[in-house]
Amino acid sequence: MFVTTQGAWLNKEGEAVVVSVEKEVKLRIPIHTLGGIVCFGNVACSQYLMNHCAENNVLISYLSENGRFLARVHGPVNGNVLLRREQYRRADNPKSSTEIARCFVLAKIANSRTVLQRHIRNHSDKVGNEHAETAVRDLETLLGQARKADNLDGLRGVEGMAGNCYFSVFDHLITAQKTEFPFAGRNRRPPTDNVNALLSFIYTLLVHDCTGALEAVGLDPQVGFLHRDRSGRPSLALDLMEEFRAFFADRLVLSLINLKQLQTSDFEKEATGAVIMKDDGRKNLLIAYQKRKQEESVHPFIEEAGSLGVFFHLQAQLLARFLRGDMDAYPPFIWK
Repeated sequence: MFVTTQGAWLNKEGEAVVVSVEKEVKLRIPIHTLGGIVCFGNVACSQYLMNHCAENNVLISYLSENGRFLARVHGPVNGNVLLRREQYRRADNPKSSTEIARCFVLAKIANSRTVLQRHIRNHSDKVGNEHAETAVRDLETLLGQARKADNLDGLRGVEGMAGNCYFSVFDHLITAQKTEFPFAGRNRRPPTDNVNALLSFIYTLLVHDCTGALEAVGLDPQVGFLHRDRSGRPSLALDLMEEFRAFFADRLVLSLINLKQLQTSDFEKEATGAVIMKDDGRKNLLIAYQKRKQEESVHPFIEEAGSLGVFFHLQAQLLARFLRGDMDAYPPFIWK
């Protein structure tokens, strides 16, 4: 559940979450139907509700009004302690970390390449495709380099080059509203254009979902392999998110722009130069995000159909199985 109305108050009534605005009840929903609650801006929760969510494994995340992560509330750590101990051992071992991190990087590069290939195939008449074709070839080369990288620093270097290569042609994937949605490269903290504001916002939502998926299988989202420990950072969730950036988040951004589901009037620039989304635009994005999670596709490893939102949980389960020794290798999500 996403709560964006400023001044909203969330409290517990029986087994339900009640959302009120100016003392008027706007929504009542059973707690067992929720996987998480995301609060944007000036949204408050009662202590009783937070206790109830903690007891029922419902993650509460607090974000700024424009989608910057602030804090997270969750209950006692779940899962098999032996699984987490193995996760920590692997994370402390440079060789093991590199092998696991390689899976995330390979998936990120491969899925970025597929996004470009799909665009070239679907828009063969568009100007700029020659740049995308060059980027596809460069990403193929970087895939080979990622397979050969023998340490984390080398792997991160390849990942950085792949990201620069991919985003150098991202503007060519925007086929509508070109003037209103220019893209000259990735920028953040804060985003200074409409496209980067969209990317950052959706990446934040994706981190929330990946965090919930990892916690659900008993893994510690704070301890990653590609992203190293930093206080307050969900490093493993950021690792897992790499597999879904291009396939899930970037394609959603392109759809919202190219299908004109969002327009430049949905954004505003602050005095600091930061671009933020207005309330109506943010609500439309959240609806599109939820619809995207409900779309059906075939998982490339288990070869069964399911909703895209379930894929985060499937990958978390596969990672847990690998760390427990039930699988010889971790199969990253590579879009076909």
